[in-house]
Amino acid sequence: MAKKTGERLEDLKTKFSKKAVDDRARAEMPFTHRWHNRFHVEAPFGLISDPNGLANCNGEYHIFCQWNPLGINHKNKSWMHTKTRDFINYSVPELSLWPTDIHDKDGCHSGCGFVEDGKLRVFYTCNSRDEDYIRTVAQRFGTLQEDGSVLKEEFQLFGNPEGYTAHFRDPNFFYRNGIRYFAMAAQRMSDPAKSSRKIDPAKSSYPLNGAILVYKETDDGWKLLGEIKTDYYDFGYMWECPNLLKFEDQDVLIICPQGVPHEELRYQNHCLAGYLVGHFSVDNLEMMHGNFQELDRGFDFYSPQVFANEARHIMVGWMGMPDLVNEIASAEYGWLYTLTMPRELTLKHGHLYTQPVKEIEALRQDYQAIDTSATEKISINLGDGSESDITIKFGAARKVCFDIVYDGEKVAMSYDRDNQIMFIDRTGMKLGGQGTRKFKLFANQELQFRMFVDHSAVELFLQNGEEAAGFLVYPEKEGTPKLEIYADTPIENICGKVWQLGQFNYE
Repeated sequence: MAKKTGERLEDLKTKFSKKAVDDRARAEMPFTHRWHNRFHVEAPFGLISDPNGLANCNGEYHIFCQWNPLGINHKNKSWMHTKTRDFINYSVPELSLWPTDIHDKDGCHSGCGFVEDGKLRVFYTCNSRDEDYIRTVAQRFGTLQEDGSVLKEEFQLFGNPEGYTAHFRDPNFFYRNGIRYFAMAAQRMSDPAKSSRKIDPAKSSYPLNGAILVYKETDDGWKLLGEIKTDYYDFGYMWECPNLLKFEDQDVLIICPQGVPHEELRYQNHCLAGYLVGHFSVDNLEMMHGNFQELDRGFDFYSPQVFANEARHIMVGWMGMPDLVNEIASAEYGWLYTLTMPRELTLKHGHLYTQPVKEIEALRQDYQAIDTSATEKISINLGDGSESDITIKFGAARKVCFDIVYDGEKVAMSYDRDNQIMFIDRTGMKLGGQGTRKFKLFANQELQFRMFVDHSAVELFLQNGEEAAGFLVYPEKEGTPKLEIYADTPIENICGKVWQLGQFNYE
């Protein structure tokens, strides 16, 4: 029999202890397991996911993310917190926000951060279920305290609007003409006549579609304006993690659709993370836009968030994927997932380019310069953590390969010039997720890639950031990988540098 609500609330008092969690986190750092990463933010134990509350307050970048410090499943949703001034030196991860009362007893879900009166504030989704497992959602503000905890406030924005399910979460602020708004992820009970999605009569008489709602701050409180109108009325059963960004005279709406059918050259992940570029009118809530584009073509990238109100658009994503815990080999050792390196976004010709923030270059140490011509194959030792910046001038070569090779395993990557297709193949790895990814990429005479190889995280940036691909790897044997570059005929020229990288410092 399910516990009564009062009993479950009493359990929370003993279940979560900030001091116990923080003491354990400090005791387990620096990381010692060979799969823990050197230059990616992660937790020493438990499961992390969505980045939350990204904001710069008094010169410090604050990064929160979803965290279950009590286990390796998607339960006990809390927030982990760390901060940095330079994206190299970080505070030790700590428990900052966790379930405490009737409103968030079943999870402190995703939300945003912002600065008000010199203080860092957050706005997040509370999740609560009754004895019949019926979900009730609410939104709550809080303020970061000196001890790293978030002081919750009583203001609640209860309830999902009529016509939308209780999958109603992830508020994210944006400003227009000095007025504050927030975008909210939602699930619409759609008009069957407008949707191609099949109806499950046991669940609903309506097909369920993803949507983004907009609320406006007024003298009388928050007012629901309605749903952002796009050309993607029927694009997955849920849209999560909205970010509405401004790039000079253009707007970018970042969304994470779930339930989009896979295609041969796109939409290959279990859940997507992508964006629309165009012009957004806050008056009529219409987004005039181009095609949906993916932010990352790898296996493990989801729920990104962009630092609020920065001159630079700095994005952090989750290197993971909902519902695929069984693909994470580190679960055996009590921890799962990592965050991406901070990536800076630039908009060019209607497309977002992504590259790691320039601050990451401070990790560079010794390097090997490469400049070789008319070669069939080269092999480069990548060491304990590396950055490669390589340009391959094809010459007569039609298929060029660059593999990350471990002892008896490899991640195979290749570019097919004839079909302009990039391949990433993890089937050569014995542990963790496998599979392949392929996508269109234009490279006429040469292919440029910048690749970061950490202990269990790889981030690849192609053609100066035109495309990115993040994914997790779990080498079976201890040792350092190699980068092997070769082709179907001798390559005209390979040039660039490979740096050994230092590691983040936690204090």
